[in-house]
Amino acid sequence: MTAASGSGEVIATIPVATTREVWRTCTSLLRRRAWLVIAVACAFVVAAAAGLVLPTALGRIVDLATAPSSTDADVWRLGAWMAAGAIVQALATGAGSLGAAALVENLLAELREGLVTSALRLPRRVVERVGTGDLTSRASDDVAQVAAGLPNAIPTVAASGFTLVLTVIALTVLNPWFALVVLTVVPLQVIALRSYLRNAPPIYAAERAAVGVRAHHVLAALRGLPTVQAFGLGAVHSARIGFASWQVVQLSLRARAVVNTFFSRLNTAELVGMSTILVVAFVLVGGDQLTIGGATTAMLLFLQLFGPMMGVLLLIDELQSALASLARIVGVTRMEPGTDDQRRPHGELPVAVSGVRFGYDGAAVLHQVDLRVRAGERVAVVGTSGAGKSTLAALVAGVHAPWSGAVSVSDAAHARTVLISQEVHVFAGTVRDNLTLGRPEATDTEIRAALGAVGATDEVAALPHGLDTEVGPHAHTLTVAQAQLVALARAHLADPELVLLDEATAEAGSAHGAMLDRAADAVMSERAALIIAHRLDQAVRADRVVVMADGRVVEEGPHDELVAAGGAYAELWSAWQRHRP
Repeated sequence: MTAASGSGEVIATIPVATTREVWRTCTSLLRRRAWLVIAVACAFVVAAAAGLVLPTALGRIVDLATAPSSTDADVWRLGAWMAAGAIVQALATGAGSLGAAALVENLLAELREGLVTSALRLPRRVVERVGTGDLTSRASDDVAQVAAGLPNAIPTVAASGFTLVLTVIALTVLNPWFALVVLTVVPLQVIALRSYLRNAPPIYAAERAAVGVRAHHVLAALRGLPTVQAFGLGAVHSARIGFASWQVVQLSLRARAVVNTFFSRLNTAELVGMSTILVVAFVLVGGDQLTIGGATTAMLLFLQLFGPMMGVLLLIDELQSALASLARIVGVTRMEPGTDDQRRPHGELPVAVSGVRFGYDGAAVLHQVDLRVRAGERVAVVGTSGAGKSTLAALVAGVHAPWSGAVSVSDAAHARTVLISQEVHVFAGTVRDNLTLGRPEATDTEIRAALGAVGATDEVAALPHGLDTEVGPHAHTLTVAQAQLVALARAHLADPELVLLDEATAEAGSAHGAMLDRAADAVMSERAALIIAHRLDQAVRADRVVVMADGRVVEEGPHDELVAAGGAYAELWSAWQRHRP
């Protein structure tokens, strides 16, 4: 799917599930807990039956007040029935609500787990195409909408549904004419509901999609904040966010107008029903077909009937937003997980790139690129910004599939490849958790050996609690250099066959450059390695240097030979020597 942004660009989005897919998912979740569904239903049936005692007893008391043969004992007996009915109704409602809460919370937990599991299995190329804003809004805003709307749904529907059925039966037994009164109200409510269901769902769905577009623009601005500030693009991004926010506001106002119209029609139906009940009761009492107590019971039953009816109809409004969000969540869970690895296995060399052509949005970035990396060989790829270096690394990592040509890797490299980019993410958890992501079974001895190999022992020891230090957004904040050391130690601990460094030490600053270069050397030692070099002193230590320009390989060879040849690499090296930090 796609969504339009304020700038006129078209943003790809993750699919939204159809209504049938949503109900199929919900039915499947409920079927696994059939015993709990039955228990909740039984509790609410008992509560609905007990709820009929009060209006019936009150009507009987009215008749007793005018009956000469009535005694105080009759009134006390009815009072006892009313108290017993109220107690049973309260206990049954409480039991049903507790069971419904347990049911709903289990459903929400499974939905959240399914969303996260499916999102983590999405290929990186899919996430990059749709942007993280849509996925983030589904994992946060949409989950919150479902969590807010779903807990009330099951108890309200169950309690209201059984109360409606039993109350209509009681009114029919009291006098069939009262059942006809209900039939006069139902058409008005059906008209109101049909109009609402025709207008509300598309608005709520559009509102949730607009929230996703807004999140996309907000995240894009925040993640690229240094670039936004450097180029003075704040006003442009603010305008995009403002436009997206105004779209959300407009849709929210439209939804509120539809809801207000819906409520006014429901109130009209209630007024018509109460007026009709009074007229019918007046006629029946005047014709001696009904007592005043019976008329009282009828009105009380109708009021009790209309409460659940309003409850169900009002719940429909709450559910519209929740169902729109649920459709977006189910849309993620129903996506094919696919695979992130687009490479061909069973290659003879750790890496063999043959005649590869690739690009983005129809614009080619790489043109007939050939590259070989032998076992134990360290190859550095250099070139100016936009030459296609990072794109080549993504292809070698298997993130993208080439338009033409092939990227082949050995079986060992296919199973054990580590890519370390310049954007190192620190996951919420302990330092130990961050280090063992690629090898959860690693012992503390192996962890410390990996830290020692990359020279990070002292850095970790200096943290407040060493390996047990909680790090992440809401805990201890690692410096850029510390985060890159953790990433390099994690790569070393994973024992990869192929190491891909995409400017992995470029963001730490010159003060830590030497330390991180030594750590990277340890990770690449005796392993096949492809380095996307930001600093040319990284290329000096490589076995071979590949020079790229405009998406093509223009030179290739050892550092000394390329410098002596006086070509493109020699020019880059000369410029680096003059301006090196």
